Amino acid sequence: MEEDPLRYDLWIEEALRTVIRRSLQYAASDGLPGEHHFYITFRTDDDGVVIPDYLRAEHPEEMTIVLQHQFDDLVIEDEFFEVTLSFSGQKQRLHIPFDAVKSFADPSVNFGL
Repeated sequence: MEEDPLRYDLWIEEALRTVIRRSLQYAASDGLPGEHHFYITFRTDDDGVVIPDYLRAEHPEEMTIVLQHQFDDLVIEDEFFEVTLSFSGQKQRLHIPFDAVKSFADPSVNFGL
């Protein structure tokens, strides 16, 4: 069977990743205005995800992080983002490919992907 060259499913996924990337770029450069905050759920078992071993043990399949008031060094590249968050008082650097993101939400405006 021939694969359809019009891959709407892949194009939609790419467009949704662009929305996430642009939202994170805004937060990195300008901060989060008002009550905006992001819930980002990602697959911890994705090959490109880099998180501390103890977090992977606690969340072997997926994990949700919240970006609101306390996040540092948010860096966004074409294929991934990195952020430093505090877990039990310890700052940890996370590396998350956009392909590993399962959901993205900003509850302050009832927005979710």
